[in-house]
Parts: sequence; structure tokens; C-alpha cells
Amino acid sequence: MDTSRLLRTTGTVMAAAGLLLVGCTSGGAAGPKAAASSAPASVDPAALRPYYEQKLSWRDCGVPGFQCSTMKAPLDYAEPGSGQDVEIAVARRPATGPGKRLGSLVVNPGGPGGSGIGYLQAYAGIGYPAPVRARYDMVSFDPRGVDRSSPVECLTGPAMDKYTQVDQTPDDAAERALLVAAFKEFAAGCQARSQRVLPHVSTVEAARDMDLLRAVLGDEKLTYVGASYGTFLGATYADLFPDRVGRLVLDGAMDPSRPAVDLNRDQTAGFETAFTAFTKDCAKQEGCPLGTGGPEAVAARLKEFFRKLDAQPVPTGDAARPLGEALATTGVIAALYDESAWPQLREALTAAMDGDGASLLSLADSYYERSPDGKYANLMSANAAVNCLDQPPAFTGPDAVRSALPSFEKASPVFGTGLAWASLNCTYWPVKATGTAKPLAAKGAAPILVVGTTRDPATPYKWAQALADQLDSGTLLTYDGDGHTAYGRGSDCIDTSINRYLLEGKVPPKDKKC
Repeated sequence: MDTSRLLRTTGTVMAAAGLLLVGCTSGGAAGPKAAASSAPASVDPAALRPYYEQKLSWRDCGVPGFQCSTMKAPLDYAEPGSGQDVEIAVARRPATGPGKRLGSLVVNPGGPGGSGIGYLQAYAGIGYPAPVRARYDMVSFDPRGVDRSSPVECLTGPAMDKYTQVDQTPDDAAERALLVAAFKEFAAGCQARSQRVLPHVSTVEAARDMDLLRAVLGDEKLTYVGASYGTFLGATYADLFPDRVGRLVLDGAMDPSRPAVDLNRDQTAGFETAFTAFTKDCAKQEGCPLGTGGPEAVAARLKEFFRKLDAQPVPTGDAARPLGEALATTGVIAALYDESAWPQLREALTAAMDGDGASLLSLADSYYERSPDGKYANLMSANAAVNCLDQPPAFTGPDAVRSALPSFEKASPVFGTGLAWASLNCTYWPVKATGTAKPLAAKGAAPILVVGTTRDPATPYKWAQALADQLDSGTLLTYDGDGHTAYGRGSDCIDTSINRYLLEGKVPPKDKKC
């Protein structure tokens, strides 16, 4: 359950994807003066100086070619130097050459809650275009609250297993009460296990940490590739520190001006768009489990299958985790992030409709980052913690969800009901939101490249258009295609345009389409 506003590259969902960048350096890194622009007005910039002047001690990561370190940041930027710090895990792969080193290339895979270090080691540090890796140190970090960096923890593995199976399309008052109870239990678990860090994992704080990282890496400017939610992190950084912007690529962009309920409804429509593209492709294949006909007929068949699973889950080989509607929906959504997963989705749906839910459960597990031993990465915990701080809740309670159901169901006849109810997750959060929806302009920043995919399921194309318009120096690069994000996913046109920007600083022509 709880799939709303989980924004990450297809690589962190399935196997590997792509994104990245970094910028040139022309001298010593800017220090506490840079921090002062984002610090509360009452804070003496000198209090942040020790953080900006710290030296990283690099060590072997245990993964060939990569080095790891730890950076200190204030737990609360309003009280730096209070002794309440967080440790931010950092990793890099030094530039391989040939050619002059251009600086550090910081990457973020999205989420919020995705491990930057895991992404770097599994994909970006070895899979980005060779000319980019030759000129840049490939760098990433786990944002505060994520994985190796003071992680938010909420539920045990067995409790998460139960949480992911809760009915997300309640049919009556009793089922609505069970769903609300599940959200409350999740929130209470986060408070009990992560009380210290929970109020301090916002995107603004992560962006401030990223400026510390820029400085301790020795870069005058930040060069960065952010995917999915990572575009919001990058845009937030640019708005806080416009004079520190080097070359920023924001791929699969979010629209920071949209309130939570609109983001969730937009994303619901995005998954419907991706599902329609999948059904059109499926109809061309032999033995498509959803049959043929128009999108409405195919959607009705899937919705009917979900209804049957709601009434009677099918076996998966794990007696404690049969495939019900909630897990099946998550499995389908996971495969919609990347068109290369469509064959796997066809096979999984065929098997599930024949009474074997193991393959569709496996897709859901990939989405939740559940390992075979029953342990979960902290992705879902960190995701909720960041989202619930960044904006007020989408809904005030179940009655508000019920009022919004028609608009969500219009956005997606298949996924609308479940994603509307999933948007209730922040309503019972124990920490009040510190952020709000607002446009980000980053006035005075160097040119920023915003990338949008026309049939992106998780970050609808209109979000990229909006962000490019909001940013004073934003330039939109469009990929006419399927899947989530565009860089490193097979388009020579996209990759050439982004590589040229990263290596030469040349922005593509206005409104270039690939």
C-alpha cells in the first residue's frame, strides 16, 4: 500500500536506470557565507563554519573502485553547534580520466528515501556515460533519514508485511477504520523508533546538507543530476543557493507549486497514462492476459481482477503473504515505471490470473525494497517522513478522501480509489509539516536543465513544463516516450544533449524534443 508520491528512477525500482552530473571548480570552496543564505536569520554564520570546514576522511567501501566517508551536519539548522548532529554517509568514485577533472558530480535517485550510495555503487558510478565518469568524481550521499544516514525506522519486517497488505480500497466503515488504524500504527511506530530525527528530515534540510557536501568536496559550485524526487531536492537547493549552482540536470521533474492533494491526483493520472500505453502494447502480444479491446475494456478487466483478489487472495508460496488487491496493485505500479518491465508484468498477471501470485508479489517486493529474508530497507519509512514534513497532509480525514474520490477515479479508473486512500498517510503524522507548496525560481542561478518524459507514470510531463517555467534559468528538454525519467534509458538524443551540457556547459535549444 502507500504508493503515493514515491518518486524514484526506474533503476531503484527494478534493476538500474540512469542520471547524474557535477560541476566545474575554479578554486577553493565557498564556506559559511554560502550557508548563511539558507540558515535562520537568528543564526550566526560563524556557528556553521566548523561544518563547512570539516575534512572528509575517505576509506575503502568494500566495493571495488569506490570510497566512503561520513560528514557531520546540524540536526537542527536553527541550532548548529549544539552537539546534536547527524552523520551523513557519502561515497564517491574518483574520475577515471582521460581528460581534465571537472569536479564532483553529485547524483540523487529520488524517493524520497532512495539510497544515493546504493544507486551510485549499483549504477551511476559504473553505468553513466564513460566521458562523464572520466571527467567527474561520481559522488552521492544518503540524505538524512535514509539508509546509512540516521535512518528513520517505523515498523519491524513482520509488521511491514501486514501493513503492505491492508485493504487500500475500503468498501465500508469497518474497512475504512482498519485503514486509518494502519496509518496511525505506522506513524506511531515512526515516532517511537525515530523521535530524534523525525522533525529534521525535510527536503530543505537535505538541500542544506548538500551545500555542506559541495563545500567539503572542494567545489565552488554544485553540479548535480537529480532524478524524480531528486529534481525537487535540486530545485530546492537552487532556490536556497542560486549563486552556488553549477550545472544542474533535473530529470523526471516535480512541480513544487502543487499542493499534496494535486500532486497525488496528478500522479494517479500519470499511472493511468502509463497503464494505457502498457495495454496497447500488451494487445499486440500473443496471450495478453488482459485481452484486447479499447483501454476502457482492458482497464475494466484489471479492475475486476483486483476486485476478485480483494475478496479472495491467491497463493504466492508464502502463507503469510497471499496476493491480495493491495500487493497486486503495488506490483502492477512497480512495473509501470519502465517499459522494459512490461514483459515481466504480462507474465506476472498471467500467472496471478491462473492462481499463482508469486511473480506479482515479487514485483511488489521490489517496489518496497523487501529482501527475501523479510527485512525491508527504510525506503517507505523515509518516504513518509520527508513527504509529511515537506507539505501539509493531502486530506484532513476519511470524509475528505470520500469527497475527492470522484476526481481520483476520473484520473484513473483502475488506480484512483487506492491512490486516493493512500494519500491519507500524512493525516496522522506525529510531526507538523514545516514546508508548503510554492514555486521555486532560483533567481540568479546559472542555466538549469529540466527533463520531462511525455508518458512518465510517476512525474507527469506537465510537472516538468511547470518547473522549467518557474525557474528563472530553466530550460526544458522533452523526451517523447514511455517510462520514468529519460537520461540513460536508450535515447541517443537525450543522452547527447545532457552529456554536452554536463561536459561543455552548453544548454540544448529552447524546448528541444527527442
